[in-house]
Amino acid sequence: MQALFQKLIARAGNMIDPERQAEGMPPDRLRAFMTWALQGGWLIIWLGVAISALAGVTEVLSMYLLGRVVDAVGGPVQDGFLSDHMGLIALAVGILLVARPLLFGGLALTQSVMIGPNIFKLVLARLYRWTIGQSVTFFDDDYAGRIAQKMVQAARSLTEIVIETVNAVTFGLATIIGTAVLLAAIHPGMLLLLAGWFALYLAFLRVMLPIIRRRSAARAEAQAMVTGQVVDTISNIKTVKLFAGDMHEDRRALGEMENLRGKTLDFGEATTAFRLGLIFIAGMLPVIMVGTAIAMRSAGVSPGDIAAVGAVTIRLAQMTGWISFTLMVIYGHVGEVEDGMTTLSVSHALTDKPGATDLLVSEGEITFDNVHFAYGGRTGGVSGIDLTIHPGEKLAIVGASGAGKSTLLSLLLRLYDSESGQLRIDGTDVSGVTQTSLRSQIGMVTQETAMFNRSALDNIRYGRPGATEAEVIEAAKRAEAHEFILELEDFRGRTGYGAYLGERGVKLSGGQRQRIALARAILKDAPILVLDEATSALDSEVEAAIQEALGRVMEGKTVLAIAHRLSTISSMDRIVVLHEGRIAEQGTHDELLEKKGLYARYWDRQSGGFLGEDAVEAAE
Repeated sequence: MQALFQKLIARAGNMIDPERQAEGMPPDRLRAFMTWALQGGWLIIWLGVAISALAGVTEVLSMYLLGRVVDAVGGPVQDGFLSDHMGLIALAVGILLVARPLLFGGLALTQSVMIGPNIFKLVLARLYRWTIGQSVTFFDDDYAGRIAQKMVQAARSLTEIVIETVNAVTFGLATIIGTAVLLAAIHPGMLLLLAGWFALYLAFLRVMLPIIRRRSAARAEAQAMVTGQVVDTISNIKTVKLFAGDMHEDRRALGEMENLRGKTLDFGEATTAFRLGLIFIAGMLPVIMVGTAIAMRSAGVSPGDIAAVGAVTIRLAQMTGWISFTLMVIYGHVGEVEDGMTTLSVSHALTDKPGATDLLVSEGEITFDNVHFAYGGRTGGVSGIDLTIHPGEKLAIVGASGAGKSTLLSLLLRLYDSESGQLRIDGTDVSGVTQTSLRSQIGMVTQETAMFNRSALDNIRYGRPGATEAEVIEAAKRAEAHEFILELEDFRGRTGYGAYLGERGVKLSGGQRQRIALARAILKDAPILVLDEATSALDSEVEAAIQEALGRVMEGKTVLAIAHRLSTISSMDRIVVLHEGRIAEQGTHDELLEKKGLYARYWDRQSGGFLGEDAVEAAE
């Protein structure tokens, strides 16, 4: 029996595909947004609605049968009572012991097994997929914690809306309709009284629910800001400690918490008024209806009718409070969905063109053809860049901060689109290929190395998810990372390649993080390699070993390297000097020194081969 029950639960839990892709982008209007988010789940939702409605009908039917039993018992005592009323008894038993348990059990099954877990994952997965498809600018302009909070908040709230609508609203409406039919059958005048009471009830909801909805949205925004502030502080906890910023961060967090407290008090004020008015209106129903039924005894209303009216209206009054409280919760969740929708339903600023193809790199030639780009279209960036990097060429880019070095790399990776001009790889305009295929052809090691709070193995394998463990270890050895990885141990006792590196790799030194990143790039083995200050965090001994490893890795690849430490790129095939977004000079190290231009001044004035800001200002 238990095995059969578990099999039923497992089958019911798989009736929705929670990983089904949504069509199009999330709309910015509530009804359309909910339709988009719930695609693929409607069949099960409507099944839940049907079961809930039938369960509501059985409530009224039970009260009707109670009235008939009272009338039957109230008659004269006679032999054969059971046989005379066997049909009534059988119907009552069937409703109470068969239909109601099956319907309410089915309702629980649809809510807790079919709808709840699956709808939450369905909605959250869609919001997550859409959000990670945004350009880097989207994430630069907001708190990471706030964005994450909005996704979870919207998915959770929309799931609760569906569950509560199926559970309470549908059940309640079916009960109200059934009650109306029962009262009309007893006396048409009682139906008019119910309609008048229901109109008063709806008017009260119409006034109060929008207030609750607005205040819930304000509370949700305040909650997200608290989360964003706390995550921002924790993410930068070392900076907070180094600058003794505890009190400053405390004041900022308390300010956001106080705002949340105020919004929560506003919400609590609305809900208190709502529940107080609701209880009063609900209490009116049985008083009016039972009193009217008693007054209509002379009009043919039987004691059983009075019992049925009393039972059904008391039940309806209780249910009204439950339904109204549920509606308040639903409207609160609607506010949270709208709040999340406002943040997340934003068009992708950077998209693949219709019909975009996959990039296939055969040679690795990179061409910047009169490329212009300024952040926000106003200042910074690059202007008039004409540059061809030949297949297999090792090209270094140098220049002061703000000269445009990182902008060139961002354009190459298509983190931004150039405002004019073309950027081509092997003759193919990168704006016409898929972003995924473009970035899959480029390996990158940056100064600010990105690490996941996952194992060392997983972090390296990110370069090529299908790589074997042996291939990962070989890449780590080539990056001079194998020895220190073997000595790692995390707080749960996991060691070596299985040890977790902490959020953003905080358990590693800067040099260790860069060696992990280099191992990742080695494993990826892309035809184009980008090095952005790839050895800046390494000590001299390790840097020498890494430079030797890099030399082997760069063989046969087109390489772009950015460095302030000019000694690390002096042996490159060509060096390009950027100044205020334009190419000022280019040539080999020796050729640029002979020109005695900007590069030569950088070289002469730097200390230990590092291009610092003082050296740049002096050179200029």
